[in-house]
Amino acid sequence: MSERVVLAFSGGLDTSVAIPFLAEQMDAEVIAVAVDLGQGGEDMDVIQKRAIDCGAVESVVVDAKEEFAADFCVPALQANALYMDRYPLLSSLSRPLIVKHLVAAAKQFGGTTVSHGCTGKGNDQVRFEAGLAALAPELKVVAPARDYAWTRDKAIAFAEDKGLPIETTKKNPYSIDQNLWGRAIETGFLEDIWNGPTEDIFAYTSDPAQPREADEVVITFKEGVPVALDGRALSPFQIIDELNRRAGAQGVGRIDMVEDRLVGIKSREVYEAPGAIALITAHMELENVTVERDLARFKRGVDQRWSELVYDGLWFSPLKDALDTFIADAQKYVSGDIRMTLHGGRAVVTGRRSEESLYDFSLATYDTGDTFDQSLAKGFVQLWSLPSKIAAARDARHG
Repeated sequence: MSERVVLAFSGGLDTSVAIPFLAEQMDAEVIAVAVDLGQGGEDMDVIQKRAIDCGAVESVVVDAKEEFAADFCVPALQANALYMDRYPLLSSLSRPLIVKHLVAAAKQFGGTTVSHGCTGKGNDQVRFEAGLAALAPELKVVAPARDYAWTRDKAIAFAEDKGLPIETTKKNPYSIDQNLWGRAIETGFLEDIWNGPTEDIFAYTSDPAQPREADEVVITFKEGVPVALDGRALSPFQIIDELNRRAGAQGVGRIDMVEDRLVGIKSREVYEAPGAIALITAHMELENVTVERDLARFKRGVDQRWSELVYDGLWFSPLKDALDTFIADAQKYVSGDIRMTLHGGRAVVTGRRSEESLYDFSLATYDTGDTFDQSLAKGFVQLWSLPSKIAAARDARHG
């Protein structure tokens, strides 16, 4: 019996080429596993058929949209996860979920090897293989694009020679990864970091410079989880999906950055994540209202470390698990409504309300009704500044 290889299949160039290549190089039967993460675009039935047309012996499509939203996007939202304070981890979030379903398929179909289409330059190779090492260390891993030194032009030539049914051509050289949480575009003319992105590369967002009426939305959270839009109870998937459309129509969530990859190089990436950026902006503001100051300050450091761990492929790690526990506890009072205006490429908070609010109007106001005892402030300031005053005096003695 031939060895069985379970391939993470996207339907794009690299994974389509991988099917006949693995069959030839390893004398293997390839089982293609495509995971629907709410990415839109091509019909999943088309992708499933493409895998068979490329030579797979089995082609599996997993509907993981709701799972991805609830178990991966929501934790990222609660962590306000933005790598380098900008990137909302859209590709990073999807890989551990894909790994989970690759392992399940290997058990179902008797696979002994798992394969992915990542190159040796990217982060995703680490995310796939670190996840596999945690969940199924007995499985072997092969990455054709990395292990056999495939270049993109060689892959295109191989695909044309084999007559593979794929869309990527020399005239469309972009590498695109997309899911419910956002869309990433790289390679091609974007590799020259002086070149600005052209409007034709965007799919989730409209040109923010075009005139249009603003859109106002009220997002309701319960313990850090989005539960409603404009008073309509919805699942996390439905909320993200709707905000992708509404915020995307206003050009919200475009990001053009040079980021630090895990493998040590800098890479130019263009992202569009309208729903993610709108939700993170709203969640951060609700935390400002409901989370105590020192907890909020400490959580910002936890959020940053959580983002780095997920970016670096360590979703299934002890530290990530421990930080999840901290973040979940910090969310117990993050409930309420945030009103936002979506317009001109921005998601701007215009209102906040919460029964768990720590904002006290009578303490904050400068008008009649102020209950803040200002007579206490003078002594507080003197004691607060005393260590600095004493240190300054010492410094003065030493010139």
